[in-house]
Amino acid sequence: MKRSNKMTHNGLNFFAAFILIVGVLLAFSSAEAVTPINNSPGATLKGYDAVAYFTEGKPVKGNKRYEYDWMSAKWHFSSAENRDLFAKNPGQYAPKYGGYCAYAVSQGVTADIDPMAWKIVDGNLYLNLSQAVARIWSKDIPGYIAKADKNWPKLRG
Repeated sequence: MKRSNKMTHNGLNFFAAFILIVGVLLAFSSAEAVTPINNSPGATLKGYDAVAYFTEGKPVKGNKRYEYDWMSAKWHFSSAENRDLFAKNPGQYAPKYGGYCAYAVSQGVTADIDPMAWKIVDGNLYLNLSQAVARIWSKDIPGYIAKADKNWPKLRG
C-alpha cells in the first residue's frame, strides 16, 4: 500500500514540476523574433567560458579581462588562450540556439539558461533552463534537437 502512495506522490511531484517548467518557459518566451545570442544579463552564458565546457569538461566562470565581442554579444573567458581559441573559430565553441535553453527551443519558445545545466552532444554545446529541465531534455536528446533545429530559424525571425 505504501508503494502505491509513494508512486502517486512521485507522480504528483513530477506533474507539479512539469507544470512549473511549462509556466517558466512561457513566461520567458517571446512572440517576437529573439536576438541571435542570449546576452543576458550582460554577458553570454552569464559570464561563463564557452571554451572551458570543451577543454575542461565543466563550466568555468569567465573574466571580463578576457572579453571578446562576437555577434553583438560579449563573451567572457577564463584565460587569454580560451579567448583566442574562440576568436579563431566561434562556431566550434558557441552554444547551439544562441545560448538559449535547448529544451525551450524544441518547444518553440526561448528561455534563459543555467550555465550548470549543459551537455555536449556530437561536438555541440547545449544548455538548459535548469537541472530539472535538463533531465526532461535528456530523455530524448536526438528528438528534442531535431525539433529545436526546426524551430530555431523561426524563433530568430
